[in-house]
Amino acid sequence: MKEYGKISVIMGIYNCESTLAEAIDSIIAQTYPDWELILCDDCSGDGTYALAKQYAEKYPEKIILLKNETNSKLAFTLNRCLEKATGRYIARMDGDDKCLPERFEKQLEYLESRPDAVLVGTAMQRFYNDGRLGAVAYCPSEPDRFTPHKNGPSFNHATILAFKSVFDELGGYTVCPRTVRGQDRDLWFRFFAAGFKGVNMPDALYLVREDVEAVKRRTFKDRYISFQTEIYGYRLLGYPKNWYIMPVLRLSKAFVPQKLQLVYRSLQTKLQNR
Repeated sequence: MKEYGKISVIMGIYNCESTLAEAIDSIIAQTYPDWELILCDDCSGDGTYALAKQYAEKYPEKIILLKNETNSKLAFTLNRCLEKATGRYIARMDGDDKCLPERFEKQLEYLESRPDAVLVGTAMQRFYNDGRLGAVAYCPSEPDRFTPHKNGPSFNHATILAFKSVFDELGGYTVCPRTVRGQDRDLWFRFFAAGFKGVNMPDALYLVREDVEAVKRRTFKDRYISFQTEIYGYRLLGYPKNWYIMPVLRLSKAFVPQKLQLVYRSLQTKLQNR
């Protein structure tokens, strides 16, 4: 296996005691050996920090554990992880998901084969707590500065692997009220505005936990601050005024009953499994 350099995996953790071990174990099981995992607890109210501490003590040369003084949300938490990162590459991971053992190895090989790209994401497959697999979420193979205008993400945030220099140039994640949610969408707008190019692999190397309760918790406020970020991004990328109808239409999803959103996801799974 070719060695490309160290990967710094950044993971913000919050009240994920029941799933964190699976997430960390999937990093430990990676076929690519040169990585460090930086965990930052955002003032969890359960046993998340204690469990993370056990792993940090067991793997002191591999795992770094941080803790916020106050609950500061994901953008701030990930920036704290970035401050401690020493790798050539940055990879994302969430505390309630899992990734396949060959994830990093395959992403590095793909990224290094693309001298025009500085970031690579992958498809991700939803899974349920009972072990069932759900639909696969794909992103465009060659997203560009116009992709954010279309319906769907440029990259699946938790799957990305990028050169650390990208995050250095962008100044990490934006910390402000409108990025309490959608800090990844803000990142993609700034990524394309800076002239960077990223690519996506079709392989589902990442397993994202299907959290029905998360869908139920999404509020109009969450949708509205995402709308604010879209307006910011449209201005940043110089989109024509008539394109602004798309953020408005996406905001209208806030009025779609949650039951219908869950039915739609279920239909996605059935169609893909045919």
